[in-house]
Amino acid sequence: MSHGGGGRASAQLVDELFAPAFDNASLNPGNDGALLPSPAPGHRLVFSTDTHVISPLFFPGGDIGSLSVHGTINDVAMMGATPVALAAGFVLEEGLELAQLARIVESMAAAARAAGVPVAAGDTKVVERGKGDGVFITTTGIGTVPSARVIGGQCARPGDAVLVSGTIGEHGIAVLSRRESLEFETKIVSDSAALHGLVAALLAALPEGAVHVLRDPTRGGLAATLNEIAQQSDAGIVLQEAAIPVQPEVAGACEFLGLDPLHVANEGKLVAMVAPGAEQAALEALRAHPLGRSAARIGEVVEDPLRFVQMVTRLGGRRLVDWLTGEQLPRIC
Repeated sequence: MSHGGGGRASAQLVDELFAPAFDNASLNPGNDGALLPSPAPGHRLVFSTDTHVISPLFFPGGDIGSLSVHGTINDVAMMGATPVALAAGFVLEEGLELAQLARIVESMAAAARAAGVPVAAGDTKVVERGKGDGVFITTTGIGTVPSARVIGGQCARPGDAVLVSGTIGEHGIAVLSRRESLEFETKIVSDSAALHGLVAALLAALPEGAVHVLRDPTRGGLAATLNEIAQQSDAGIVLQEAAIPVQPEVAGACEFLGLDPLHVANEGKLVAMVAPGAEQAALEALRAHPLGRSAARIGEVVEDPLRFVQMVTRLGGRRLVDWLTGEQLPRIC
């Protein structure tokens, strides 16, 4: 508990573990706030925060550390913004092994370095044994976006093409497989990744204003994301089941477990809704990037006062793609 008490042990934890891992000019002075470069003229700031409580802490393809970096960078990027810096808050449970914490912090630092987005500020608290679950991490991200750019769920329009940057469902199945000690014939790994480079490539390939919506389909999966956008934009969405990319291993695991891939979380995919006529250029830009090679057009935004998300099945029928009642996979991100 002394590591969270604000005394010598707290300072030692910061100086010996956190500061060397996140080493950068904004963090190194050790103040209570970070000084960041002012955004360029004609830009606005984008600000987002997220708390990560995933169980287990380590899973195939990632861990809570890298996930906390990727998740917040992606939330900033989905506004069409360029991420600038992160802040991190750690809630540690008494008894957490320092070696385990060091592994998480190093993974988090490596993810931040790879993304080029520094962890510029942070805080650490320790709670009594039994009042946490090892470690919880809250990350806050800040970025800049051109003043004239407006991208959001409210911007979907009838006629827009609905695109997804790749196969869905890997993250949720990877986490569930480790949590439940399930063994599949082929190892399924999380798709956790920072998507700001993919977003930048997409925006650079299209005229300003052609990208209406960007969203990463995390908790609740593709189904929840599309229903949320339909509500925001007062429109409907029609999907084509045959066009939705799903790895055969994930489809098989979902069938075995009684899950719908549309409801399974992703951490390295995005949904884009682009203006009519822009979809081919958008797909080419996505597929040219390593994180978008399996990008596909999966549907269209339509006029619908009921704001339904529907799917044309492989047999030619239609079914509603509704919100989940409850949570299919708790503690997934």
